[in-house]
Amino acid sequence: MRKMLPIILVTALISGCQTADDALTASPTPVSVSDAAASAIAGDLASRLAEQIGHAGTTTIKMDKSTSEYALALEAALKGWGYTVITDRKAGKDVKPVELGYSIDGLDGQVLARLSTPSIALGRAYTATLAGATPASPLSIMQRN
Repeated sequence: MRKMLPIILVTALISGCQTADDALTASPTPVSVSDAAASAIAGDLASRLAEQIGHAGTTTIKMDKSTSEYALALEAALKGWGYTVITDRKAGKDVKPVELGYSIDGLDGQVLARLSTPSIALGRAYTATLAGATPASPLSIMQRN
């Protein structure tokens, strides 16, 4: 009996480490969307970001330079909301830009778009078509301290 207890204990601990075959992957699949879908997604998230980060006239947004449809549409949407957007990593000496991270990924037949700044992160799933995109989930907002 004394020899059996450690074997049962070790077996129980090891069995807790097993995962199912259909586990989620660590990173979603990168996706390319049409210009219309990228524009619709960028417009929606830019408007939601504007609600969260404040006045467009006094805020400069700094984002990485990219030639993807989504990055170009996001830059245009932010400029449309009145933000100054810099992509060349050069800001004036008196300007403290808000760093903006963005991504768009495919997951389970939908598109997951995310925007993040040091103080807030937004995310939403969309159903994308050649003609555009429609939200497929509520907006997720995470505020950071």
